Amino acid sequence: MNPSPAELLDPVFTFLDALIQNYGVYLYLVFVWLSLAVIGWVLSGGLRRESRHGNSATVVPGIIFTMQPPTQSTPPT
Repeated sequence: MNPSPAELLDPVFTFLDALIQNYGVYLYLVFVWLSLAVIGWVLSGGLRRESRHGNSATVVPGIIFTMQPPTQSTPPT
């Protein structure tokens, strides 16, 4: 006879209910501090992919305007 998934997971849910009932406040504090640490890690660039080219120079794209002196045209003859 195959037991239902609810019967198989009942001990797990009972354990989690008891854990939350006894240590819920401490679990909450741990998760809050961990979430703050993860947010700080993400904002500091923790999810960026590392460059494998070995080039550590930062490239900033931009437009460069150069002024060339006006050329003298020869007068028509």
